[in-house]
Amino acid sequence: MIDFSKIRECSMKMQPFRWAEISDLYSKADCAALSKTYPHDHFRTVEAYGGEKDYRYDARSLIPMGEQTISHAESLSPYWYQLAQDLLSAEYRIAMSSITGIDLTSLPMEAHVYHYGPGALLGPHRDLPEKIVTHVFYFNDKWHPMDGGCLAILNSSDAKDVAALVNPTIGNSATFVRSDTSWHEVTRVSEQATQSRRSVTVTFYQPGSISSMWPPGVDMELHDYPS
Repeated sequence: MIDFSKIRECSMKMQPFRWAEISDLYSKADCAALSKTYPHDHFRTVEAYGGEKDYRYDARSLIPMGEQTISHAESLSPYWYQLAQDLLSAEYRIAMSSITGIDLTSLPMEAHVYHYGPGALLGPHRDLPEKIVTHVFYFNDKWHPMDGGCLAILNSSDAKDVAALVNPTIGNSATFVRSDTSWHEVTRVSEQATQSRRSVTVTFYQPGSISSMWPPGVDMELHDYPS
């Protein structure tokens, strides 16, 4: 389903850190099917304010940390099951290794599905040090930047110091290499937004890392996200 050549053939920007916007990842038919059957099950709400960064969103596991399995596969459409299989494939790891110049073929990886509803946000941050490479896929049919929900590539920790904005429309994606300067955020979704901002984040980690989203042995209260 994923056109891996789009990843391999894209070049990373070097400023303000190593990142790239990668577009046209699926066929028109697959775009429509993925958007129409976007998951709404087995989410948890994640939120905190006043700390290192403010954040609020709903998240669902798609691929557990370091595993070759698909979370709640029985609830996924055939299109989403195939997308998860693509993310688990050797071809995906090879393509991501090619664009980043980092050997990702054997590193632990996890993937999550997100809903950012009205008022949701993820403030300026650089990611945890154990994260090596992040790849964010978007799944909104239409999205107006005035509704927020864009990935802001920042020159510094200042949310106003924007180098680039990535719109969360389906087929589009962004990847970046974590560093001490890799400041970014998800701008606050407008309270007037008529749909959630929808994305999947794939993260490659240092060996031995533990998932901060789904810590081992911790039971989470899960819910369906309203359609």
